[in-house]
This record gives sequence, C-alpha cells and structure tokens, in this order.
Amino acid sequence: MQHEIMAAMELLDDDGRIREEGWARHPLWRYDRTAIRASPLRIKEWDYYSILSHDKRFGITLTMSDLGYAGMFAICFLDFEKRYYHQVDTLSVLPLGRTGLPPASDEGRVAFGDGKLSLAFVYAGGVRTLSFKAPGIVNAEGESGLEGAVILTQPPDLESMNIATSWAENRRAFYYNRKVNCMQAAGGFSIGSSRYEFDPGRDFGALDWGRGRWTYKNRWYWSSASGYAGGVPFGWNLGYGFSDRGPASENALFYAGKAHKLNDVTFHIDTSDYSKPWRFSSSDSRFEMDFAPLVDRQSSTVLGPIKSLQHQVFGEFSGTAVLDDGTKLRLDSFLGFAEDVLNHW
Repeated sequence: MQHEIMAAMELLDDDGRIREEGWARHPLWRYDRTAIRASPLRIKEWDYYSILSHDKRFGITLTMSDLGYAGMFAICFLDFEKRYYHQVDTLSVLPLGRTGLPPASDEGRVAFGDGKLSLAFVYAGGVRTLSFKAPGIVNAEGESGLEGAVILTQPPDLESMNIATSWAENRRAFYYNRKVNCMQAAGGFSIGSSRYEFDPGRDFGALDWGRGRWTYKNRWYWSSASGYAGGVPFGWNLGYGFSDRGPASENALFYAGKAHKLNDVTFHIDTSDYSKPWRFSSSDSRFEMDFAPLVDRQSSTVLGPIKSLQHQVFGEFSGTAVLDDGTKLRLDSFLGFAEDVLNHW
C-alpha cells in the first residue's frame, strides 16, 4: 500500500501492462497510446477542469473526453448562492483517438466545437488557457449565452496526485490519472449581460487528466477541493472504487504546494437522496469531514449497453484534515465537490 514511484519510466511494457504500479508526486509515467493492447473502442482519454470561487459563489466545469466509441464534451455553469446549475453537452461519433487529447498532461493543445459548444485547452510555459463558449447556457436570472476564458497558473514545483493502477480481473486494463489542485485562476466569462470574474488571489482551478483502458462496469467515488486554510493554499483529492488500489490509494492532501498522502477514505452517502448531508471518514483518522450539499449536478444516460449514472455534488466541507507532520487543519464551509458515478461502457 502507498508504493511511491520516484523515477520516470514508460507506463506500459511490451505486453500492455503497467511497468510499475503506484502513486507519484509528479507525472513520472510516459503514456503511449500505441502501447495499449486493446481495441481503440476500449481506450479512454479525458481532460476535465473545475474552477470554483469560494467568495463569489460561482463556478464552471469543462470536459473534453474521447471514449473510443464516442467523444463527450460539456460545459457546466454553477451558481452556489441560488443552488442552480445549467449544463450543455454534446457528442462526437467514433472519434477513436482523433479528438487529439495530448499524451502528456503538461503539453499541447486540444479543441472541439459544434453548434452547441466550443472548447479549447492550451498548455504553454506553466500556464493553462481554457477558452469556451455555449450559446445555450442560461443563468438563474434567465440570461443566455456563455463565453469566456480562464487562465490557470501552475508552478513547476506544484505537487499533484498521480496514480497508475490496473484491474485485478484484467491486468491489461489500466487507469493512469493526474489530479492537479490549487492552480491560481484568472479571467472569467459572461452570460448575457452578467460577468463572472475569478480572482487570482483567492480562486483556484483543478485538473482531472486521465488516460486508460477500462473494464466494462465501474462505480467510483471522487472528491476534490481547492482553497485557502489559514491563508495557505490547501486542497485534496480523494477517490476509490476504480481499479485495484492495492499498490496505492488516490487520496492526498495538498498544503503549500506539497502532497501529504492519506490511506483509505470512505464516503458515507444516503443514495436515496444526494441532497442530504454526507460524511467522510478515513482509516488513519486524518480526514474527518461533514459535507453539506448545495448543487447536485446529476445525469442519467442509457443507450443500449451504455449506461452512465452520475451525481457530482458541490457543497461545503467542515471538519479536520491532518498533514504528514501531525498538523491539524480545521475547516468550516470549505467549497468543493464529491461524486458517485456508475458507468457501463
């Protein structure tokens, strides 16, 4: 458990299996799509960004994904004060990798557009520029037409949660993922006549970058948050239920740019009503939180053998988190999200 990778290496061997499973503070594995031993229909690649404002009580999420048989693209506007969200999404048919998501998390440009939305993600020199447009998005006041750009600054020494694990039932099925928290956010967007501006001194963005070959049926739990604790950048990534986590968990705190590794964390959810309070507990007592939901970004998709049920719930965390040196941080109404997702695809 908690095997830390310390040296760079190719992700997959000649048989299409992960060379060395575990976690790392930086993206040390090199991903090569051509090394995957699977049909292009089974390969999954995605970039997902969430940018939330604790003080101004709004947020936006941006998704570009290539799932082999389909590309899925989405923009979601969130208003936490009014407990409102509006999402526009669209599909491409049989992209099979042609979406062009780059093989590394710190390089390249990817773009997509159709009549519903347009997205462009560019990484250059430690800066991520995210441009987006969705004419059909409507805010809580009834204004329509979203357009804007967000700039995320990523210091070179910023540690992140990187993990490479496989499935016990098929070791050629793998999950390679990087979560980057606490990137300073600038810029913003407009909806109609309303302007939503991020403050780089207060607001952060986070990246979920993933590449892999999955098994058909999976249910995962994920939580992420970025903000300030006592004036210091602080956040976390929590996740489980997806692949064999024997080599390492996906759970980590981030404080002043450094990762603090956690063992197992459990989400306690009333799945009959996701708007009810949640609770989080950890095997090492280092993450104990209550969670008060504000917005349930939910979706349900069933297309033949393809099924996706998602509850991504945004809300406020209150409780304690303990760093590696024993320092206890107390949080009150700390904005973030947690999700429960079931996928058959």
